[in-house]
Amino acid sequence: MATTKETTLQITGMTCAACSARIEKVLNKMDGVEEATVNLALEKSAIKYDADKVNIADLEKKIEALGYGTVKEKAELNITGMTCAACATRIEKGLNKLDGVTTANVNLALERATIEFNPAEIAVADMIARVEKLGYGAAQPLVQEATDHRQQAIQKQTRKFIAAAIFALPLLWTMVGHFSFTSFLYVPDFLMNPWVQMALATPVQFIIGWQFYVSAYKALRNGSANMDVLVAMGTSAAYFYSVYQAILHGNSHHAHLYFETSAVLITLILLGKLFEAKAKGRSSEAIKKLMGLQAKTALVVRDGIEKEIPLEEVIIGDIILVKPGEKIPVDGEVMEGNTAVDESMLTGESLPVDKKVGDLLFGATVNNNGFIRMKATKVGRDTALAQIIKVVEDAQGSKAPIQRLADKISGVFVPIVVAIAVLAFIVWLVWVQPGEFTPALEVFITILVIACPCALGLATPTSIMAGSGRAAEFGILFKGGEHLEQTGHIDTVVVDKTGTVTYGKPVLTDVLLANGTDEKTVLSLVGAAEKQSEHPLAQAIVQGIEERNITLGDVQYFEAIPGYGVQATVSGQAVVIGTRKLMAQYNIDITNVLSSMETLEENGKTAMLVAINGQYAGLVAVADTVKETSKDAVERLQAMGIEVIMMTGDNERTAQAIGTEVGVNQVIAEVLPEGKADEVKKLQAMGKKVAMVGDGINDAPALVTADIGMAIGTGTDIAMEAADITLIRGDLNGIADAILMSRKTMRNIKQNLFWAFAYNTLGIPIAAIGLLAPWVAGAAMAFSSVSVVLNALRLQRVKLH
Repeated sequence: MATTKETTLQITGMTCAACSARIEKVLNKMDGVEEATVNLALEKSAIKYDADKVNIADLEKKIEALGYGTVKEKAELNITGMTCAACATRIEKGLNKLDGVTTANVNLALERATIEFNPAEIAVADMIARVEKLGYGAAQPLVQEATDHRQQAIQKQTRKFIAAAIFALPLLWTMVGHFSFTSFLYVPDFLMNPWVQMALATPVQFIIGWQFYVSAYKALRNGSANMDVLVAMGTSAAYFYSVYQAILHGNSHHAHLYFETSAVLITLILLGKLFEAKAKGRSSEAIKKLMGLQAKTALVVRDGIEKEIPLEEVIIGDIILVKPGEKIPVDGEVMEGNTAVDESMLTGESLPVDKKVGDLLFGATVNNNGFIRMKATKVGRDTALAQIIKVVEDAQGSKAPIQRLADKISGVFVPIVVAIAVLAFIVWLVWVQPGEFTPALEVFITILVIACPCALGLATPTSIMAGSGRAAEFGILFKGGEHLEQTGHIDTVVVDKTGTVTYGKPVLTDVLLANGTDEKTVLSLVGAAEKQSEHPLAQAIVQGIEERNITLGDVQYFEAIPGYGVQATVSGQAVVIGTRKLMAQYNIDITNVLSSMETLEENGKTAMLVAINGQYAGLVAVADTVKETSKDAVERLQAMGIEVIMMTGDNERTAQAIGTEVGVNQVIAEVLPEGKADEVKKLQAMGKKVAMVGDGINDAPALVTADIGMAIGTGTDIAMEAADITLIRGDLNGIADAILMSRKTMRNIKQNLFWAFAYNTLGIPIAAIGLLAPWVAGAAMAFSSVSVVLNALRLQRVKLH
């Protein structure tokens, strides 16, 4: 049986869609790799593989053999308990055996381990656990500098651009001075000297621009062609032709020189890459924001001693102290104390949630006003926030079906462009201007430069990153790019009632008393009797009575009568609470109240009759109340042209009452969990694109069957597992928001693809007929990539409900 694992590798050195397509193709051909996708914008590869056939090191070697790099992180651990070199060797071996660890070195003298690892595969906490299992102590230094590889790349790109600009500006000056309309500009005579121009262009071509040659060589060596092949060919043709002219004409100012073309092109391409890198950084802001919510340290009690440790070192079972105003470090439960917790970052609810002993706590939420002692139950990648971050990362790293078109084109694009450029060169040299090498060369260079497929490669992934990231800020988690694409096609939404349209928690809604009875007295007796019952409806009655500040009586006797109600003796009085049949058993006359009871039941409420000392005293009604936002959300969906159907296991009368209240026209009631999936299939058979919305547990079969499954919840494991989309906030407006975000993202992707295709489709013929100067083509190419990314970033400003 195959041991399937998943990993994410950060890749460096990709320059265009041809690079990502090449890596993806080669990885997918590897024995043991089940599926690999490469995202150019995120510079990441998501790989599903059989661990019995291939490992992370093999995948990294394959990527490196193709001429690209993989990013690894470094961690340092302070080790205690080592006594000799054998100890250091033992720890080193133990760490090196861990999946995701590339190299581990242990220094006995410094008592320190330096580990290079893949952060997507293993966490620092796992490495600490391994060292402790070997019988030694390990701790991460409290302050450790995090490496931002993207920021380093931006800084490196900035330095290269500045250096290139310094050499290229004098050459640009000579080029601008050539035009008739700029003849008034003064151009120093020495700048027109071929050898001076060559001296300025050479460092740009072969030192600053060496990256293009290296990348082009690696691509060609592996049987593919990327944008760097075009850049290297175009600028080399311009440079070497200029060298030939300089040798031919010596110091003559009449030589046909293109040193400025090659230098300015490389400078403009570097500028485009710099803008692109910065824009890419902005498109992953959603992940950074989510990660920034985490606490950095935790105050734990170990062996009776309080100590502050890095978040990564918290383990399950740790007792953590949380002071007022502090972030809760990890998921856990309250062991001691009472407080109110701001959970808005998780649920979107602005009101703090009261917490007492036994209640659940979630990492990154804020402890408002009480001092609490909590026990860690989930740490690291198992916390609710970590799962949310993983869902967003997976969505941003995945591919939408629409991207496959761009990928296929990118794979064959460069060879076709080179062929067109060579053909155009021959046509110009032989037929258009026979024997004139200079115009033919200009056309050749311009076609190569204008056709760089950067914009094509960035069109889809940047939009998916920006769209899914923006949705996450509103508590909408798309599991993948394909779900982001399909959600926009939904025309029918099926919503579960309990916990989706309603709160899923019964509350006391009505109290109707018989004439001459005192409310406080009756409710004191009812509350005391029901408090002995474990039934959810009984608990709702008790909570409603306690909220009215009514003191409960003393219970001398209690008996639950299954299916009927309860009977008890409270403060010396006989109390009976329950159904019509229970009242009939005790010969209690309820004739006058039956019509009121039926009205309540028609409105979806459960009514229970109350008798005290053999006389009817009143009734109490309990209902699962509708969320305030449900009606508004249903109206929004209907206004968008989407049919809304409510499906529930409840009885027909209650279901119809709730459906009428929220404005749902079609209600399917008394459906068992397994029957919900069949109902969804019936709708699909009618040609409808169906989204199922439920709580992710009893609705799991229907969530999986639907075209899109949406789980309402607070980021729990089950909800995320069953559904394609998780709506963390528990608000039905999230359904409309998810569909709206999908439609806006797909519109954005289509705009990007249109302009990327249009740009190349129009640019190549214009270049072929000689209407574009090479440097203008370079500027246009840089602008096309940046414009695509900036258009995608507009999604980060989308306003949702």
